[in-house]
Amino acid sequence: MSDRTYLIKGADLLGTGRTDLLLEDGRIAAVGKLGDAAQAAMIEADGLVALPGLVDLHTHLREPGREDAETISSGSAAAAAGGFTAVLAMANTQPVTDTAEAAERILDLGRAAALVDVQPIGAVTKSLAGEELAELGLMARSRANVRVFSDDGRCVHDARIMRRALEYVKAFGGVISQHAQEPQLAGGSACCHEGELSGRLGLPGWPGVAEEVIVARDVMLARHTGSRVHVAHVSTAGSVEVVRWAKSQGIAVTAEVTPHHLLLTTDLLSGYDPVFKVNPPLRPQEDVDALRAALADGTIDAVATDHAPHARHDKEHAFAEAAFGMLGLEQCLQVVTTTMVQTGRMTWADVAAALSTRPARIAGLAGHGRPLAVDEPANLVLIDPSATGTIDADASQSLSRNNPWHGRTLQGRVHSTFLRGRATLLDGEVQK
Repeated sequence: MSDRTYLIKGADLLGTGRTDLLLEDGRIAAVGKLGDAAQAAMIEADGLVALPGLVDLHTHLREPGREDAETISSGSAAAAAGGFTAVLAMANTQPVTDTAEAAERILDLGRAAALVDVQPIGAVTKSLAGEELAELGLMARSRANVRVFSDDGRCVHDARIMRRALEYVKAFGGVISQHAQEPQLAGGSACCHEGELSGRLGLPGWPGVAEEVIVARDVMLARHTGSRVHVAHVSTAGSVEVVRWAKSQGIAVTAEVTPHHLLLTTDLLSGYDPVFKVNPPLRPQEDVDALRAALADGTIDAVATDHAPHARHDKEHAFAEAAFGMLGLEQCLQVVTTTMVQTGRMTWADVAAALSTRPARIAGLAGHGRPLAVDEPANLVLIDPSATGTIDADASQSLSRNNPWHGRTLQGRVHSTFLRGRATLLDGEVQK
């Protein structure tokens, strides 16, 4: 990875106009019409948009335990390729990240990879069992400085445990990120959206109400405790309405949507392709439309990838038996460009807010999501919004190939990524 000084010439700063940026000693040293800088590597950025480095609130890196599917190193490379400078690593590893020692190990592995800041998410309950709180305070006081906690992959379904977790993290400004799935309504073998298609395909259904009742319960618990709750991977119009109401009441709730829920629909399941099996499931077009509108109006705060790599032997099964999850880091910005920017729903400033500023604020990452201004950390991404490309799963930086975008043409190309002024991606090439 390069430690050089970089002079970026003629970038479009958040879509507001062309400018130059000088990156030096980890910070933005100058912005404006700049002359040549001695010993600086020049990047001609005519036609490129400069955004703050992206922050992913929801990444599965699989290490420790499933290094056959992903490692922190390979996942970091995928993140850099997608324009990310920070990712939050979910706790459902093997063993679970439910202790201070486990969280510090994730932090250290991320620093060793040195392509993106890897911030561990701590489990809410020990072993994700939903029965006893994990070491929330110890993880918060550790070197990892954990502030986000989640049992993602499983719902904290016990209301008493959820209340206690919200009360506990309030003391140090933490947040509980909830995988909203009521197990009595969508448990067992449920594997796709419940509707006409699931009945026709003979697949057990996962109704939207199973998400919505947990979202409704949790925003009321957040109001009761005065604590913060974050709704992971919102997938239904009903959940959007609950979040919108909660915000109107002043309840401390934030929410995220995934790229796949912004573009893909349940119709793709008609071919029984397990690459499209995900939790929560792909939903009908009316839900996709509601999610796009909610992201555009700020009801949904952030786009988060839920990057979920799987080894081939976990996905190559009959649909009902295959693992849940799909890749997301490398194509996230392209999906947002395609669905939200090219359609006029969002400006580049809006994209910066949803993929950088607000996620960094939710996660408490002070060095990320900052303005592209003098003396700010040089965390930024350059994207070519006019480029189009057909996605090839075999070209991924990830170790896994469960890529739902394979063969699809998306708008935009991530050109370069900088982490504190160090190039992690240059002209599409990861700088390992």
